[in-house]
Amino acid sequence: MNPMLDGAQRILIVGSSGSGKSTLARRLGDVLGLPVVYLDRHHWRPGWMEPPKEEWESIVDELIAAPRWIMDGNYSGTMERRIAASEAVLFLDLPRRVCIWRVLKRWALHWNERRPDMAEGCRERWDGKFLLWVWNYPNRSRPRVRQLIEERPESVRALILRSQTEIDILLKSQQENPSPKSMRQTVGGKQ
Repeated sequence: MNPMLDGAQRILIVGSSGSGKSTLARRLGDVLGLPVVYLDRHHWRPGWMEPPKEEWESIVDELIAAPRWIMDGNYSGTMERRIAASEAVLFLDLPRRVCIWRVLKRWALHWNERRPDMAEGCRERWDGKFLLWVWNYPNRSRPRVRQLIEERPESVRALILRSQTEIDILLKSQQENPSPKSMRQTVGGKQ
């Protein structure tokens, strides 16, 4: 299988923390020449403080109004509007053990530093609640994400990637042909 994005200019990447959203966004942005929006950079304030809900929604509305982007991030409260604004949604549905391992590795690599995809003043730190959130993602968040993707507008294509191999195949297909003609694997029978 050779999944393709069909020249999409607004691509949303969702999935559990540790699934590789930020890495895929950066790599696809390089290949497709699209600006990358890391939602964590826009959401978090120094010291891991969250903005008020209304302010966050306004920020998201401004970000999705841009004509071209690859957007990385979950934030379930705004996911429906981000899906509707997208031309393609990539759902990284990787196994729990992979995501947990990657989060632990990320903590080790960036301990007490700010990751490149994170907001200023938000240094990596041990967070047991966050690790529990990642552990519970398949049962708590995944069903709702799947539902939102299945209920997406007809114009929005969706692709589920279940392994690093599938992610690598997608990237390779885009490197070989950045303006592909079709997207073959979809969710809920829509194309």
